[in-house]
Amino acid sequence: MASDLVFYTNPQSRGRIVRWMLEEIGAPYETQVMEYASTMKGDAYRAINPMGKVPAIVHHGRVVTECAAICAYLADAFPEARLAPPIADRADYYRWLFFAAGPVEQAVTNKALHAEATPEQSRMLGYGSYDLAVDVLEQAVSRHDYIAGDRFSAADVYVGSQVGWGLQFGTLPKRDAFTAYVGRLMARDAYARANEKDDALANEAA
Repeated sequence: MASDLVFYTNPQSRGRIVRWMLEEIGAPYETQVMEYASTMKGDAYRAINPMGKVPAIVHHGRVVTECAAICAYLADAFPEARLAPPIADRADYYRWLFFAAGPVEQAVTNKALHAEATPEQSRMLGYGSYDLAVDVLEQAVSRHDYIAGDRFSAADVYVGSQVGWGLQFGTLPKRDAFTAYVGRLMARDAYARANEKDDALANEAA
């Protein structure tokens, strides 16, 4: 019998974000590991994600791609996990989830590529400048224990993953607010389970 929830990933990818989210919701799911040079670019997977990228999920036959979208979708699809605030309290939840997926992602990527904009060109950039995006992110994670308030949410899965990787790979500065925020998230059981599963898959492929 086909699984109601199928997760397409590679342990050396952003799929780790979705793995963590799946462990947080606690619902059963099937994992399909995709290889970069073969199955990820094959016709069968491109029928799911024409970009040939992971992660993706198929839930009851419906495809969702893009990590932030998957996190938001799963929070709504599995409300019993309580990973999305009530509708009336979602302003910060949506704001910072998509701030991390848009301006922060773009700023960090361009910085890593050494793509420097002139002052005139910076007006075209949604993030303005790398320093501005980082400063605003720091302010956001400093306001509360979690990004949308005093309760953990799906937004923390995405934002926390971005901040954690930024600290690990040096694409974000090591600031006390970032370190404290990530430390709170890494103490979660679901985070540990997700890393254990992906690390095991990575070791199998090594």
